[in-house]
Amino acid sequence: MTSPGAAPAADPVVTGIGAIAPNGVGTDAYWQSALSGKSGIDAVTRFDASSYPVRLAGEATGFVAEEHLPSRLIKQTDRMTHMAFTAAEWALHEAGLDPESLPEYRASVITANSSGGFEFGQRELDNLWRKGPRHVGAYQSIAWFYAATTGQLSIRHGMRGPCGVLATEQAGGLDALGRARRLLREDRIDAALTGGTDASLCPWGFVPQLAGARLSRCDDPRRAYRPFSPDAEGHVPGEGGAILVMERPEAARARGAVPYGRISGYAATFDPPPGSPRPPGLRRAAERALAEARLAPEQVDAVFADAAGDPVRDREEAEALRGLFGPRGVPVTAPKTLTGRIYAGGAPLDTAAALLAVRHGVLPPTAGVPADRPDDGLDLVLDAPRETPVRAALVLARGEGGFNAALVVRAPEEPR
Repeated sequence: MTSPGAAPAADPVVTGIGAIAPNGVGTDAYWQSALSGKSGIDAVTRFDASSYPVRLAGEATGFVAEEHLPSRLIKQTDRMTHMAFTAAEWALHEAGLDPESLPEYRASVITANSSGGFEFGQRELDNLWRKGPRHVGAYQSIAWFYAATTGQLSIRHGMRGPCGVLATEQAGGLDALGRARRLLREDRIDAALTGGTDASLCPWGFVPQLAGARLSRCDDPRRAYRPFSPDAEGHVPGEGGAILVMERPEAARARGAVPYGRISGYAATFDPPPGSPRPPGLRRAAERALAEARLAPEQVDAVFADAAGDPVRDREEAEALRGLFGPRGVPVTAPKTLTGRIYAGGAPLDTAAALLAVRHGVLPPTAGVPADRPDDGLDLVLDAPRETPVRAALVLARGEGGFNAALVVRAPEEPR
């Protein structure tokens, strides 16, 4: 660990990305869809949603587990795990990293999950009704699945270092990345598989989401999820996410890996209880993440917004960004308008987009938001990609229950 008064530890780097999204399976496919404005939001097809008040979702229809995983593993797990396993394989392959080449206990798996176990739980409940109580109970299955995917990834790749799973809903993906960053900076590990996937597009998964009253009831895919719009009425659920390979920079250099960028700052806060006069905690999370990254607000080139799609929460986020950056002080984008909110998988996918923006110097647009909306002081990237140098980007996420997280992504090297 770093001793008091020592120089700051080097920022970990991301050397591999595996992304699965409703509008693109694979990192390149997702990125091209995000830039072109291709949406993955459409009518639910994975089950009959005709009797539900919500009938749209961001389904990753292009992901077919049988094309990537053995049948034995498919039968024993569910869609969330299928996605995590596949995305992890892609990320490791791109990074050129063989975990078995690392010293034992120097590689970790740290992921996030929010609701992906519902599909497995529903299947086990069906077994319970059909075959009797000798089959595992559904509630036990959901609790177990929060940790099982991380454990199975650890076993599959021989990554025996400190592992864990974060369950803070949409904020959980950033919390997982922040935890991996800390372990790397403390020199406790050399590499980590981190991020998250979620997939709860099943009847059991829909019911608790409906109870939260934050899903859009609109049946028009082009208008259902419109954050920062005067007619916003909620979000569309999605499935997918991203798994990243994060490494100590010296280890990546030794292998000749070419990083996407650095994970330079992270912070998490909690909102005050309802009725409190204290402000929400999102701005504090952003300020602390920037302070940890040793960046001033004017050095941030883009913000990847949480974009709740709820008028109150959108207004809170807009106020936080205005207070931190000034009116129209930084470009803001929300590519999740093309995928829906993916819960624990959403923030890692946004982080992947931020890293790709750093690499390519272009910001994906926010879809579906009218250009003539009332001025809320945000410089939203609308309609088309915006080419601009991106040396540092701030990724924001908020989770049900008052969780806030902020992550700073920076270019691999400082400008000469």
